[in-house]
Amino acid sequence: MPKKPSLRSSVKSAAVLVLAAAWCSSSLAQTAPNAWPQKPINVIIASAAGGSADVLSRIVLDHLSKATNATFVVSNRPGASGNIGMTQLSRAAPDGYTLGYGNINTLAVNPGLFTKLPYDPNGDFIPVGQMFSTYNVLVVAADSPIKNVDELIATAKKNPGQLSYAAAGIGSSGHMGGELFKKMAGIDALFIPYNGDPASLTDLAGGRLDYTFSNISVAWPLVQSGKLRALAITSRERIPQYPNLPTLNESGLEGYENVSWGGLLFPKGTPQPIVEQLSAALEKVMKTDSIRASLANANASPGTGTRDDFVRFISSEQKKWAQVIESANIPKQN
Repeated sequence: MPKKPSLRSSVKSAAVLVLAAAWCSSSLAQTAPNAWPQKPINVIIASAAGGSADVLSRIVLDHLSKATNATFVVSNRPGASGNIGMTQLSRAAPDGYTLGYGNINTLAVNPGLFTKLPYDPNGDFIPVGQMFSTYNVLVVAADSPIKNVDELIATAKKNPGQLSYAAAGIGSSGHMGGELFKKMAGIDALFIPYNGDPASLTDLAGGRLDYTFSNISVAWPLVQSGKLRALAITSRERIPQYPNLPTLNESGLEGYENVSWGGLLFPKGTPQPIVEQLSAALEKVMKTDSIRASLANANASPGTGTRDDFVRFISSEQKKWAQVIESANIPKQN
């Protein structure tokens, strides 16, 4: 007959099994990442509530929330051309519970425009992905004798330095697009900064300006009401929402593009698994018909590409606008 195990050996075997189970449990607890997110995520948007950047960001965050079951809480921190909000983001705890919104101004224009920034656009943040792109439109007054881009360029060349154009402040997307237009068209025109597009469009309709580069969401209602005439959109290709509106790229300025874009960022030091998880979710959301329709209703298009594509895009935009700032002799801001 087989020998029965002693009580001592049975207890010893049981103890070994308990210890082994405890070790495995401890090991898994140390190596398996905690489920993320476990609480609401604060999103710092360095622009005013109700503005284009805020509205478009909230659209994307709403879709992203539904896709991930995460809760996003927006904190608007406008001021100093976005520098206030970006500085706050750079100092946030890198625990995965603070996100930020970065755009053409804070990540690409400001590095070449300001003497010194309170944040490092390339070192203080980890890009997650691009959320959207929106566009400016080149407009003149409805009663202007200028009917198209060729006529505007011809008029400017006949009257060097006499035409005036406006945009929403120094360093704004409209300002940068206007200076790029001057450079590529070989014209000279006086730039007049305004505190927002609505004021400049009012003066344009009243004949106090010759043309403006304005956000299409703000300008288009005035085009539809017959107060302004749209000459071209600043996207590389025509936009489905405005199939009859030509681009500057096809109006003799080959290669012209001036896109207002925005994306999500984590502060430097955020765990890589969290970055990759949110990046993958955002990339998936950007490919859905629902986000495309939602953004189209707000005159925007979804971001494209991967997180690495967004990193490369930011770098190319920095170089592009630094060259425009230098060639236009735009004074450095403090």
